[in-house]
Amino acid sequence: MHNFPAIKGALLAIAAAILFGASTPLVQLAGVNVSAWMTAALLYSGAAIAGFFLRSNTTDEAPLQKRHWPRLILMALFGAVLGPAALAWGLQHTGAMGASLMLTLEAVFTVLLAIVLYREKIGKRVALALAIMTAGAALLVMDQTQTNTGSSQVIGLLAVMAATLAWGIDNSLSRGLADLDPGHVILGKAALGAGSSFLIALILGSTSIGFNRGVALLMIGAIGYGLSLRFYLLAQRSFGASRTGSLFAAAPFIGAVIAFGLGEHQVSYWLIGATFLMIIGVVLHLTEEHEHLHHHDVLEHEHAHHHDDEHHTHSHAEMPSGTHSHKHQHTAQQHRHPHVPDVHHDHSH
Repeated sequence: MHNFPAIKGALLAIAAAILFGASTPLVQLAGVNVSAWMTAALLYSGAAIAGFFLRSNTTDEAPLQKRHWPRLILMALFGAVLGPAALAWGLQHTGAMGASLMLTLEAVFTVLLAIVLYREKIGKRVALALAIMTAGAALLVMDQTQTNTGSSQVIGLLAVMAATLAWGIDNSLSRGLADLDPGHVILGKAALGAGSSFLIALILGSTSIGFNRGVALLMIGAIGYGLSLRFYLLAQRSFGASRTGSLFAAAPFIGAVIAFGLGEHQVSYWLIGATFLMIIGVVLHLTEEHEHLHHHDVLEHEHAHHHDDEHHTHSHAEMPSGTHSHKHQHTAQQHRHPHVPDVHHDHSH
């Protein structure tokens, strides 16, 4: 872990990608004859339930405060209202395979926004990983175009594309809250999103849904949106927004494989080639090395931390044995070690 600090964040991003990727074809199955707004409301109701049970003890994580709410409201608007509604509507007008593949654009939007907003340096290795994974997605898209002709699915795919843009904006906003208790962030975002989506569904008179489908969407939301978001936030905390977004590009591939398993597709050379490229991209992320002499300015902040690294050298009257959270100060220092753009390494290059 010391020589490859990206491993922890990469594994968390992969876990988030697996859970979210699996949810796409399942939402299509469970959301038949359910309005897009009601689908979004139920998905994020499930995420809110997950967030409630995933909250940490107050001494373990930094709390959500009043000054964080404007950002949280924007996250809810893009990520928990517009994004899932656009995806749900798109899934009703196109196949799960095509929709899963289109979700690749979320990673592209996330990386571009992270570079612009946070000036994250992705480096040649991560850039190559992103390019390879994008190429893998392109092979999947080529496979889709070979088996589906005509323009009947274009509108649905454009709606899914709109969802990826909304989630790309959401991912960029969430980087500012990644150092807080993820359970509280999930609960706040999901509750705002679910309430807003349900209100829209109520106004439009489109709240009708069967019991079994409602329960299914709640469960999908709890795991594919709630638990997945927890892993995503922890990954952003560990190695930045751009790398998390790039590795999250595996989610569309996972969704496509599950759609295939549900009988929508057949194995082809395109799919085999995409699998190979995705694996290469993941390995490049896991083995990323970035080391140089860098300087830390004096910094005071609050987040979950422990004292077995090179950055948290402050003292306690009684030294905690594990992870804990409180406001603390870092003294200026200069050193050299492997690192990634986490909360302590957002320096320029």
